[in-house]
Amino acid sequence: MLSVNPTAEIDAPKIGRSLPKALSVAEVDTLLQLPEIAPPLILRNYAMLHLLYGSGLRVSELVNLPVNGCNLTSCHLRILGKGNKERVVPFSATAGDLIKEYIERGRSQLLKRKPSPLLFISNRGSSMTRNRFWQIIQEIALRAGISKAISPHMLRHSFATHLLAGGADLRSVQMMLGHTDISTTQIYTHIDVDRLKSSHRRFHPRG
Repeated sequence: MLSVNPTAEIDAPKIGRSLPKALSVAEVDTLLQLPEIAPPLILRNYAMLHLLYGSGLRVSELVNLPVNGCNLTSCHLRILGKGNKERVVPFSATAGDLIKEYIERGRSQLLKRKPSPLLFISNRGSSMTRNRFWQIIQEIALRAGISKAISPHMLRHSFATHLLAGGADLRSVQMMLGHTDISTTQIYTHIDVDRLKSSHRRFHPRG
C-alpha cells in the first residue's frame, strides 16, 4: 500500500526577500556636501556621487559611462545596461553643474594628455574600478560622520526609495533603474509600507 504524504498538496512557505537598505534624505544631503576646497579628484568623486544618487545607476554603469553618453544640455544620460539594453535617465541640474566643473577643471588634469572615451577616470588617467569607487564612498561617508556601511548599491536603493516616497510612479522608476521585470522594482514599495507600519506602531495610541 502506497503511503500518502498529507502535506503534498500544501504550498511551501515563500521565503521573503530582504529589503534593500536606503539612506535617509538627511544622510544623503550630508554625504553630497561638497568641500569648500575641491581639487580634481574631489570634483570627480562628488560628481560621481551626485550622478549615482541622482540617476540610480549601477556602479558598473557609472564607472564605464562614456563622455558622449552624458548630455549636459538636456541633463540626461544614455545608458547601455544589462543585456545591452539602452535606456535614457535624467539627472539634476546640480549634478550637471558638478560634472561640467569636473570636466573643465579636473578631467583634463587627471588625463595628463592621455585619450579616454570614459567620463570618469582614475588619477592615472585610466578607467576606475567598482571596488575603488566603493572605497571612495566609504571614505567620504566616514568624513561626513555617517556610521553606516555605505555602498554604491545603497545609493541606488536610496534613489528609488526617495522617488517613490515623493510620489513617482512605479513604471517610471522601473525604466530609470533598467529593471526588466516590474516585480523587481516593487520591492521598494515594500520599504514604504514597512516604514508606515513602524510609524503606526510608534505613534498610534494603540499601536
